Formats: sequence, C-alpha cells, structure tokens
Amino acid sequence: MAQLMDKAKNWVSEKVANVKKPEAELGDVSVKNVSGDSANFTSQLHITNPYGHDIPICEISYTLKSADRVLASGTMPDPGSIEGSKTTTLEVPLKVPYDFLVSLMRDIGKDWDIDYQLDLALTVDLPLIGNFTIPLSKKGETKLPTLSDIF
Repeated sequence: MAQLMDKAKNWVSEKVANVKKPEAELGDVSVKNVSGDSANFTSQLHITNPYGHDIPICEISYTLKSADRVLASGTMPDPGSIEGSKTTTLEVPLKVPYDFLVSLMRDIGKDWDIDYQLDLALTVDLPLIGNFTIPLSKKGETKLPTLSDIF
C-alpha cells in the first residue's frame, strides 16, 4: 500500500511540475511625468497566459533600486486578470520623491541618467495549484528629463 501511495505522490508532483504556467517579461523603466514633489516612473509588464480562460492576478510587488538604495517600493493589490490565451500588458507606476533623487546626484550628475534595478514579483492564482509567484528583475538606465523638457 505504501508503494502505491508513493507512486501516486510522484505521479501528481510530476504532473503539477509540468503544468504550463504564465510567463512574464518586464520592460524598461522610463519617466512618465514630473510633479512638484516627485518624479513618476513607469515600467511595462507583459504577461502571457497559456490557458483558454482568464487568470486572476493576486498582487504585484516591486522595488526600484539605484546605487544600492531603494528609491520606491510597494504593492499593487488585485490589479485585474490576465486574458485567456493572450498577452496582457500592465503598467507598473513607480513614484520617487525628489529627496531620493537629490541623494543620487553624484550618479545623475555624470550623465543625467539613473542606473536602476527593478525587482518585481507577480503573484497569480492558478487553478489546482493555487498562488504562484513569478519573480522578475531588470537592470538598465533611464534618462531624466531636462528643465526644458519639464517647462
């Protein structure tokens, strides 16, 4: 009886491991707009759903870093769902207060851009499996707007 249970467990774990899962890709970070107290950045998140039905997104959590310092972090609870058999694009807003940008002036002053690392965790609710988290990370640099761009 124990051998039968072990075979059943192995079969189930093998099937679950081979189940198609959603895939995600993170776009570059870019400046969306500048306000009186902060700079608003954005990144595109492209999620491909291999199933014929919609999959709910539980949450998206993110951390934007530059020069080993956290510029912005947060969570987007319940941002919607991924359409069945399609690629869904979501915009991840990142609000960075000016005091953080001022503290990075040494890096910004060289070439007027910010070297960044964006870490993101996309949690979806898969049928039979439950919550499944897709970790993503993107490194790059984004140009900051000049005074002429703002005014």
